[in-house]
Amino acid sequence: MNFLAHLYLSGDNASIMIGNFIGDFVKGKNLTEKVGPEIAKGVELHREIDFFTDQHPIVTQSKKRLRPKYHHYSGVIVDVFYDHYLAKNWNHYHTQLLPDYVDRVYSLIQNYSSSLPDRVNTMMPYMIKGNWLVNYAKLEGIQRALSGMSQRTPYDSKMDEAISDLRENYEEFKSEFEAFFPELKNHCTIWLAGNLAPLH
Repeated sequence: MNFLAHLYLSGDNASIMIGNFIGDFVKGKNLTEKVGPEIAKGVELHREIDFFTDQHPIVTQSKKRLRPKYHHYSGVIVDVFYDHYLAKNWNHYHTQLLPDYVDRVYSLIQNYSSSLPDRVNTMMPYMIKGNWLVNYAKLEGIQRALSGMSQRTPYDSKMDEAISDLRENYEEFKSEFEAFFPELKNHCTIWLAGNLAPLH
């Protein structure tokens, strides 16, 4: 899953949201020493989400459609595609309007700037200016996200071409997301219930 899904799956706990958001930027073990105990829980949730997603047969089905052309980047592309469906159909998953939710998230992240990895603080002005999280709902926003990721990969990933695959297989990817996401949401709800008790 990509940025929007990781934030959404954190619930309303600020530290969990921050840790889940920065999960890709925090490597290795000893998380508590790196980011503190509460944000560390969010990083752990991020890793749990990635593990659950990577192992899931529905997600494997989505990736299989892309693998012949995009190889190991197929998983990254599916993450972005799934964020599109979450943003596009946000009102099915959250009572707050997406632009309002995202504004709240941007403010929260900025409030934690001193705790964020340098790469996140470098990225945030671009994310806010381009309103990435809201624009995931549009195919143009997904195109920009994939093109930006393609430019940052060390090899020719061709991710900038994947928008054509989304258009051609839009309903198939949508059906897979809609079947998978409630399972992931339930898994995260259970994980949070079992892992947040020590923080209170």
